Amino acid sequence: MLWDAGWGLAILRGALVTAAVGILGMILGMALGFTLALIKWARVPILTPLVDAYAAVVRSIPGLLIVYLLFFGSSEFVAGVGAFFGYQDAFQNAFAFLAGVAAIGLIAAAYASEVFRGALASIHKGQIEAAFALALPRRRLYSRIIGPQMLRYALPGVSNIWQATIKDTSLVSVTGLAELMRVAYVGAGSTKQPLLFFVIAAVVFFAITLASQGLFELAERRLNRGVKAG
Repeated sequence: MLWDAGWGLAILRGALVTAAVGILGMILGMALGFTLALIKWARVPILTPLVDAYAAVVRSIPGLLIVYLLFFGSSEFVAGVGAFFGYQDAFQNAFAFLAGVAAIGLIAAAYASEVFRGALASIHKGQIEAAFALALPRRRLYSRIIGPQMLRYALPGVSNIWQATIKDTSLVSVTGLAELMRVAYVGAGSTKQPLLFFVIAAVVFFAITLASQGLFELAERRLNRGVKAG
């Protein structure tokens, strides 16, 4: 009955949209979070307090409120831009997805900045001083010494952020984007079978997080290969 009515395909599409929002939001969050972490690690004047303020504000505000502020706060501006270029419908159709990715990315970045900062702080300063003493080019310093160690230290925290990020994608349903939770909500209302649809959504979320957790554990084992415990 579920497949015959087309809901199976709708749930599959919703799961793909959820995965896309989560992955793109995670990429945005990691890129922004790493940049913010470098600023904090280097203690850049003026910028460091701003980064601290950003992280504190975003982590103090519910994720749903961030989605509301970003989506409803900029919808009129985006509609105006779309109308100016003659692509109002295209802009509006893509806006919910892009706003969702941006909101998820901003939330992830606030937590990633602390994860990467802690990972950078864990690198022994003697290694960096030795690299400078050997006149090692800055590019090789980051690619051979700082980058690999930072990634190894940060990976467990990044895994936790991903688990939170994929669950936060459910917040984007308030924008009308047909992701997994939105499809489950509409299906539950249309068929009068809320338990069935919400259980299916829960199972899909569990499958995504379980599979991704396995990938993170595999990556962690590879990065820790040859590293002595303790």
